[in-house]
Amino acid sequence: QVQLVESGGGLVQPGGSLSLSCAASGSIFSIYAMGWYRQAPGKQRELFALITTPGNTNYAISVKGRFTISRDNAKNTVYLQMNSLKPEDTAVYYCNVNLQIDKGGLLYNYWGQGTQVTVSS
Repeated sequence: QVQLVESGGGLVQPGGSLSLSCAASGSIFSIYAMGWYRQAPGKQRELFALITTPGNTNYAISVKGRFTISRDNAKNTVYLQMNSLKPEDTAVYYCNVNLQIDKGGLLYNYWGQGTQVTVSS
């Protein structure tokens, strides 16, 4: 069984910064892509930051230049540093991990529990 535990988030004023982390634990053979999604009220969940095994990163235009995704493979953890936050960044943030539990086995997707980020004065 694999679990993802998110931490961080909370309330911040516009222009402020927050950081999130997401640690994967359990029966893990190898982790491939790790990403962050967010879902604002009344909207679909959207992928906005992705980091692959070699460390290549991709960002949605809405967060590029403000958010930074990184990973620590030894700790099976993905991080998100959010700077210059805007009210429109308010959402529930979820981490997602694509991994194998057995060598040569299938790839599975796992989700974190979600954490609220609110940007408001």
